[in-house]
Amino acid sequence: MLPPAVPSRPPACARGCASNQVTSLRLYRKLEGKGFRPDHAAEVDVNRPELSNICDYIVCGTRCTLVEPEPDSIKRIQKLCEQYKNITLYPVAAYDFNGELELSQRHESTYVSEIKNSPAVVNDGYVPVPEDRFTARAVTFDAVDDGTIDLLSIDVEGSEWFVIKHMTGRPSVISVETHGKRYTNPHLEEIRIWMADEGYALWYKGKTDSVFVKKGSIAVSLLDRLHLLVTDLYLKIRMLRKGMRYRSR
Repeated sequence: MLPPAVPSRPPACARGCASNQVTSLRLYRKLEGKGFRPDHAAEVDVNRPELSNICDYIVCGTRCTLVEPEPDSIKRIQKLCEQYKNITLYPVAAYDFNGELELSQRHESTYVSEIKNSPAVVNDGYVPVPEDRFTARAVTFDAVDDGTIDLLSIDVEGSEWFVIKHMTGRPSVISVETHGKRYTNPHLEEIRIWMADEGYALWYKGKTDSVFVKKGSIAVSLLDRLHLLVTDLYLKIRMLRKGMRYRSR
């Protein structure tokens, strides 16, 4: 485990600052458009760091915390750490207990083996096999979260709720994988209730993620709400079509 690293942030993080290691993603661009720039960004389950939701903040010198249990992904992040000293890596799985945890990996999807309705299973029809399983150290997220994270991205293939319920702080922005093709997060109701109770509003949805903002941190405009309505309709139609195609096989 790397020691905590608090970098000196540059005065500005210009849009399009990505290097050849990382590419600018939608979350970064939308937050820049709102004038929001985090002091501490974190991502749980990174896989390929060049595709991370917070990759641009890594390049821009923002303090970044990455949580990743899969050995090959850990090696990729460690390589990136050689260039970017503002990264703190936790080579663990964030889950509901502290101890050993069995995970399964299917291509770029790593999930807790006991979860039977992960995106890989629901969308791709993946049938778990022993050779895809590995064991990693699991911790509750309060072992990682020092309370200063103000941008959190969680993409743990069905275990997102177990990260959220153990948070120490209350980030201004939380991106959560909630849907995709025929998949719906198995703990979506718990996530929605927690967000409402803790004062978060749904800002926008992507193809797989829902992005929530702490009320008072980012203004959700009327145009944002209209875009969300259109996106919701599109996602429902898309899911219906995917389900019909799957059943017709």
